[in-house]
Amino acid sequence: MQRRTDDDDGRALRAVADHDPTLDAGNGTSSVDSALLRAGRGDTRAFAVVYDQLAARVYGLVRRVVRDPAQAEEVTQEVFVEVWRQANRFDPARGNATGWICTLAHRRAVDRVRSAQAATDRERRAGPMDARGGETGYDEVVEQVELRMEYERLRRCLHGLTDLQRESISLAYYSGYTYREVAEMLSTPVPTVKTRMRDGLIRLRDCLGVTA
Repeated sequence: MQRRTDDDDGRALRAVADHDPTLDAGNGTSSVDSALLRAGRGDTRAFAVVYDQLAARVYGLVRRVVRDPAQAEEVTQEVFVEVWRQANRFDPARGNATGWICTLAHRRAVDRVRSAQAATDRERRAGPMDARGGETGYDEVVEQVELRMEYERLRRCLHGLTDLQRESISLAYYSGYTYREVAEMLSTPVPTVKTRMRDGLIRLRDCLGVTA
């Protein structure tokens, strides 16, 4: 597998900055799929085509998850660095480039939100301890433990779903996308997305012990 270096990353990002969309070929090789395949072989101009066509879409997806515009820009850049580094792993037989990149973007955006939430939780826990001389109230400790247990249960249940069920539910319920938008991102027919999402929610309900 080809190893990408920092110099390679720099050349790819410079190609993005210098890219002129009018130079894209009109013979079908300018499609995102074929461009990403060529980027996987080290073609920085092809990577610029991918960036030019999908940067706004990726930013919009990330912004809906992260909310903060500055952080959304940072995450978007991180996504495309990851796309450049992992382009040689893209397999068009498993889905189109748009869906593959949007999935990477969603995962990285969720990771950023979780990281920020974890930092906020640490600060919240540290505040009462400082104010009370290193002791937190019993009720607060119990609440934190219960919340953590619920989160771990949900995480385990989500991992019990298929990839399509998990991605569909995450995009629809945590990021607010419509069935049609989810279907387009995952390169899956809308009826299939609806069916998988319904089945996934039923499995989550059973796993969590929620009664109807």
